[in-house]
Amino acid sequence: MPHYSPEQICNIALTGQSGAGKTTLVEHLLFQAGLIPDCGTVENGNTVCDFEPQEKNYQHSLMASLASLDHENRHINIIDTPGMPDLMGHAQSVFPAVETVAVVVDAVNGPDVMTRRMLERAERRQLCRVIIINKIDLAKTELVSLVANLKEHFGEECLPLNLPAEGGKQVVDCFFNPEGESDLGSVADWHDQIIDQVVEVDEDLMAVYLEQGQELSPEQLHNPFEKALREGHLIPICFTSAQTGVGVPELLDVLTRLMPNPLEGNPRPFLRGEAEAAIAFTAEPDATKHALAHVFKVTSDPFVGKLGIFRVHQGTITKDSQLFIGDARKPFKVGHLFKLQGKTQVEISKAIPGDLCAVAKVDALHFDAVLHDSHDEDFIHLKPLDFPVPLYGLAIHPKRHGDEQKISTILQKLEEEDPCLKVEHRVNLNETVLLGLGELHLRVVIERMQQQFKLEVDTTPPKIAYKESISQAAEGHYRHKKQTGGAGQFGEVFLKIAPRKRGSGFSFVNAVTGGAIPSGFIPAVEKGVLQAMENGAVAGYPMQDIEVTVYDGKHHTVDSKEVAFVMAGKKAFLDAVQKAKPMVLEPMVNLEVTIPEADMGAITGALAGKRGRILGSEMRSSNRVEINALVPLNELDHYATELKSATGGHGSYTMEFSHYDPAPNAIQAKLMTDYKPQNEE
Repeated sequence: MPHYSPEQICNIALTGQSGAGKTTLVEHLLFQAGLIPDCGTVENGNTVCDFEPQEKNYQHSLMASLASLDHENRHINIIDTPGMPDLMGHAQSVFPAVETVAVVVDAVNGPDVMTRRMLERAERRQLCRVIIINKIDLAKTELVSLVANLKEHFGEECLPLNLPAEGGKQVVDCFFNPEGESDLGSVADWHDQIIDQVVEVDEDLMAVYLEQGQELSPEQLHNPFEKALREGHLIPICFTSAQTGVGVPELLDVLTRLMPNPLEGNPRPFLRGEAEAAIAFTAEPDATKHALAHVFKVTSDPFVGKLGIFRVHQGTITKDSQLFIGDARKPFKVGHLFKLQGKTQVEISKAIPGDLCAVAKVDALHFDAVLHDSHDEDFIHLKPLDFPVPLYGLAIHPKRHGDEQKISTILQKLEEEDPCLKVEHRVNLNETVLLGLGELHLRVVIERMQQQFKLEVDTTPPKIAYKESISQAAEGHYRHKKQTGGAGQFGEVFLKIAPRKRGSGFSFVNAVTGGAIPSGFIPAVEKGVLQAMENGAVAGYPMQDIEVTVYDGKHHTVDSKEVAFVMAGKKAFLDAVQKAKPMVLEPMVNLEVTIPEADMGAITGALAGKRGRILGSEMRSSNRVEINALVPLNELDHYATELKSATGGHGSYTMEFSHYDPAPNAIQAKLMTDYKPQNEE
């Protein structure tokens, strides 16, 4: 039985840049709470959260992991997430499980692209945000300018709850105890700033504070503090050194006394129904209501099986509960219920609203699944997260003959775990392509296939996720007629196609009148069009941004069948495409390169040579500059090696999908020439 209630739970995700010390910080929090006898280190490979062999080898977190602790009547669930941009999907996928996202910033290097992305995405999800500045004890830190930098980039609502003192050797509180001096100046001055910020969300309290000059107690400030967090009106800053433990007791005090519980956080964006018909649904953290939970992480192990980790949003889940997955009609039985402490699974009998738990060996579980115990909660799902688009590709082939089925099964498992990993089977090109967020992302996946699942694969150079579209409107026609001795096949289709705005997708319009094509065959026409769009018309890549209008056709009372109109729709569409000036689109990415200032000229020149467009640059700490550019993905093959060579190993970059643009004529011509579509009837 849990020894705590929903009001006592605190769920927090540690996110932010790689190397900022998130995993080490978790060690010190667990040590401070008495959960572990000594703090492990990433270098020694003995931390609670980085327990996978791959993580020990890389000395970086590669996936999200859970730990929990109890402190002063609060049960705190902590999720440690990867900081490398290539693994951003694993970091962002835990957002539905927490009320608060804590972004850890390296005090030496300052905020980077992951700092910005995590804060922006947490804000979009209406999650409370906290900034933890770590490594404050290092000599080169300039904390005054760092705080000014944070306020400049992320808003005046970024204010310290505590402050470093004595050169980072200790941390002093400036919220509850406004006395003394710090490395950032007067504690009382910072106290006044944060109180001013908090009371702005409560007019009555502000009147008491300003007009009467009355000192406010922590009890009076609790509700407006929570409201300021929920509304994004306050982003608290805390200071720590995870290496020495300085600031960790103060951080634990902040989590315990000030961070929201599941009843205080903003409601999760659940929806009931699909597409435009979906309406908002509010999950109530009430233990007596129907159970409702959300799976935010799935792992597959060839020995342990599938493990689904979920947040209970409503009701109570117990061992032996019968739960449905989504709109499935058949429930599964919860055989074992676990709390996770890194790799350790602690069996529990009951999961209450707000808690994070796991269930094992349920093959139907998948990321983003909603679990419930009543058909009253059918068709409920969470509003999708805005994950980065996976664009970096590798074609993979099994090394051993006969492993084709094995590779398909393993890829399906890996795809279920990672929301930013996609598998494409390109039939016309006879290849299976893994798509991820970057070179590191796919390297980690392929190494895991080899080490954990014992599957050896060969890879070929990255394949670019091109798309196809059209430049102008056109009409197409096809009559499918086949006589086989018995009943024949007949279907005739006339259609028009027109380009749509880039990124707007596919639209299908039925404009047939007079029953020229019976309404029952219209879906077959659309199916044929979609088949043609999936396989491409001129270069073998999926088509997008096209409106198709079927306006006429013919049918036969005996010979017309679904298969005939599928083929007629497909061929009529391909006929129209050839007249519509088809084109190949290439993906454009927003590239953010961080380099020493001295290398700026060489790097911007090299990007210009890659058809890149420089959008701007900004100075960062330690004489480093961040360059923002829009670059075709096709030009970034082996860019990591090039950047390392050009900067002596001191450069780094991240990329994120922006949009599709027409590829240069020479590239389009080559792709179309190389494409040899299979003959088909």
